[in-house]
Amino acid sequence: MDDLRDLIRTIPDFPKPGILFRDVTTLIGHKTGFHKAISALVARYKASRIDAVAGIEARGFILGSAIAYGLGVGFIPLRKKGKLPGEAMGEDYALEYGTDRIEMHVGAVSHGERVLLVDDLIATGGTAGAAIKLLESAGAVIVETCFLVDLPDLKGAEKIRKLGHNVFALVDFEGH
Repeated sequence: MDDLRDLIRTIPDFPKPGILFRDVTTLIGHKTGFHKAISALVARYKASRIDAVAGIEARGFILGSAIAYGLGVGFIPLRKKGKLPGEAMGEDYALEYGTDRIEMHVGAVSHGERVLLVDDLIATGGTAGAAIKLLESAGAVIVETCFLVDLPDLKGAEKIRKLGHNVFALVDFEGH
């Protein structure tokens, strides 16, 4: 998938000095690259008996809904606190300075439903870990966690594996 890696722009010193930001919007905006990435992910999960795809706000919505469409299943949006109308349930998680919360609608997942969790990138694993806990608290069975990009130096995938879940990424980048 080196050709996909080449379509992901690197922006130095964003959002702060020393960070190499991996911008997947350049891949998403490339018609051939986006099609190849989504097709590869749909092919990976076609035989996995997935009932729904859950995507983490915001780029996880783009990827997750395209994968859900390809698999012929529904999509579950996982949003930041206070963004969902109606009754929501959530999971708090730690940030570098403080906490945040991820939420979904009550009843979005049925007990035993097989869910694929999708986001654009895994760095420290904090958001993905909270999403897993949230989905499991509603009775979901996580089939796998799926990302376009893994930043292995930040050990997020390792953290998710320690929680007992498989991690798949199309590409990885050294550094952070």
